[in-house]
Amino acid sequence: MERRHLPNRVSCPDLPPVDGVLTASVTAVFGRNFNADFYYASLCYAQSLWLEGKSAQALLQLNKSFMADLCENDEILSAWPLPYAAKRWVMSHCPAEDFLGNPVRHYQHLATRMSGVRRELRQWRAWGCFHLAEKVLNNTSNPRDEKQIETEQIIVPSVACVFDHLEELGLPGEAVLYEDVLAR
Repeated sequence: MERRHLPNRVSCPDLPPVDGVLTASVTAVFGRNFNADFYYASLCYAQSLWLEGKSAQALLQLNKSFMADLCENDEILSAWPLPYAAKRWVMSHCPAEDFLGNPVRHYQHLATRMSGVRRELRQWRAWGCFHLAEKVLNNTSNPRDEKQIETEQIIVPSVACVFDHLEELGLPGEAVLYEDVLAR
């Protein structure tokens, strides 16, 4: 089946515009070089997935963008800040017919099973997205994984704890950006 953007789908305003359907090759070409160009490509690919009606995959691609090794003075961040607002927008604008999965559970699992580059920072970003998902989505249809919490004796960090860790480990201004998006 040919992939296409849905004809009446509104673009996410917090992601770069794209002209056509993008594939995973736009990020795969970077290999393990998670630079600013990789970050931009990840955001563009997330937009394309959103426009195809693939909301859950768009969120996964936004997670991938967090792998980028960015500095506060990277120009890309002026135009396209870290995608907390994009994640919120995708979750809050996802049509009922789109598959979104359970972002609350997803971010819980991501935070507790994180590996790879910048693991600790990405773990705290995942906890931040967990709290964002809990705020935006219906908790009845998007519950925490209580079994994992009980079995693995997980202590879910508070929003304040997440903020403190983003302040310590994240990019300058990241914690404030996160707090602003959460407060909307």
